[in-house]
Amino acid sequence: MQLIRIFSTAKAKGTEGYIRSQKKYEVIRTLLYFAVSLSLYVAGYIQTGQRANLLTIVAVLGCLPASKSAVSAIMFLRARGCSAEAAKEIQAHSRELDGIYDCVFTSYKKNFSVSHMAVRGNTVCGYTEDPKFQENEFYKHLGDILKLDGQKDVTVKIFSNLARYTERLEQMASLDREEAKTQSIIATLKSVSL
Repeated sequence: MQLIRIFSTAKAKGTEGYIRSQKKYEVIRTLLYFAVSLSLYVAGYIQTGQRANLLTIVAVLGCLPASKSAVSAIMFLRARGCSAEAAKEIQAHSRELDGIYDCVFTSYKKNFSVSHMAVRGNTVCGYTEDPKFQENEFYKHLGDILKLDGQKDVTVKIFSNLARYTERLEQMASLDREEAKTQSIIATLKSVSL
């Protein structure tokens, strides 16, 4: 019953607490996949008395999706979401803005963890709690992704100071809404984040 509740309460990508709920989901799914493969192997061995049987082949093939799930679980276990204190402060200042929480962007060289991103028209602002966040590399990485998706003239700024970020959120509320552009950028950000 507990497993069903975990699977049914998984949060949607971009919502607060997404990383925390996805960690549980990925770990449990991985364990279930490996348990199915192991049980098939054991059942085949008990039935035939030897390792070389049809169920062993099925069990080995079952390790492929289990291994893929394990990689996903490891990625989520390494990721950090937005802290509860920061989320509460951000919610107080971003009521009129469209935004997403718990973004982890992966590149060939580095992973970029952004706790929250707000979008208004062609302006994207984000807040990171990662003290080792490399802004210039992130701007280049995200700029390339947005250009490839046809998003032109998008301004991106990442803050590591929560007070300055919430101040910027208040300023962004006065910008032109441009709903179609805002939703298009949000869709791109969600599609390329973990």
